Amino acid sequence: MTEPGEQSRIEADEARVALAGARWRARSRRVKLLRRVLPIIILMLAGGALTWTVFRTVMSGVERKASQSQEVRLDSPLFHGQDAQGRAFTVGAQGAVRDPATGHFRLIGPALKLNLGGRKVTELTADGGTYNEQAKTVTIGPNVRISDGGTGFVLTTPEAVVDTSTGNVTGSKGVQGSGPIGTINASSYAIYDQGQRVVFDGAGDNKVMGVLTPKGSGG
Repeated sequence: MTEPGEQSRIEADEARVALAGARWRARSRRVKLLRRVLPIIILMLAGGALTWTVFRTVMSGVERKASQSQEVRLDSPLFHGQDAQGRAFTVGAQGAVRDPATGHFRLIGPALKLNLGGRKVTELTADGGTYNEQAKTVTIGPNVRISDGGTGFVLTTPEAVVDTSTGNVTGSKGVQGSGPIGTINASSYAIYDQGQRVVFDGAGDNKVMGVLTPKGSGG
């Protein structure tokens, strides 16, 4: 015959065993559920990532095509204008593309002419450039060649910036040139009044500093 104390211990042990069994069964059910659900979640996440990647690729292509469709492409364009003193200039190129976002023209093979009057025409050519019609600037380069009608000098430089409102041409990336009085090598240059005055400045090995004026200009 089982005594009351021993019976209580047996019942307590049975209760603990039953509780442990219930917990084990609950964990087992969760594990089985996770084993079923996790692969589905992983597939959903992978599919979502793949879908997003494809979506962004497609949208990028659409945006690129939309941007290209808004670009204005010109063959052999020629822009005409005058500076503040009424002197004419032309900005030509083999081709030009207008950026719809900025309104700037990207120039291919630009060729500029600044007319001093008579035969004094300063010509500039380069491989490429940008025409900002609103800011009245043309930046060309690389391989810039400047044939200055005022001084008779032919200059080569990596970059030239033309202010179409004044006709001034400037550059700070080095310049080499040859003309009626010899050769020149400088760090920067500026052509004022469409060739009436050319200023060179040097630094380091290029210590040339000077001003050139054409004959008959009073300089």
